[in-house]
Amino acid sequence: MADVDQGVIKIIELVGISQQSFSDAVRQAVAEASKSVRGITGVDVLQSSAQVKDGQITEYHVNVKIAFAIER
Repeated sequence: MADVDQGVIKIIELVGISQQSFSDAVRQAVAEASKSVRGITGVDVLQSSAQVKDGQITEYHVNVKIAFAIER
């Protein structure tokens, strides 16, 4: 997931949500995390699911792990 030569990597788990697609849900999770976390080095999608109403997908959900280096 993360490509760091030295140091320690921290992992946080988030749920991204989108009305567009699974890919957009991943982008939403990374974009939101980057507002408060510096140095994101990778994202790992753990699980995907969707909400359905009247036979149509209404929301895409992805559980992700986001990796970033601990600053010294």
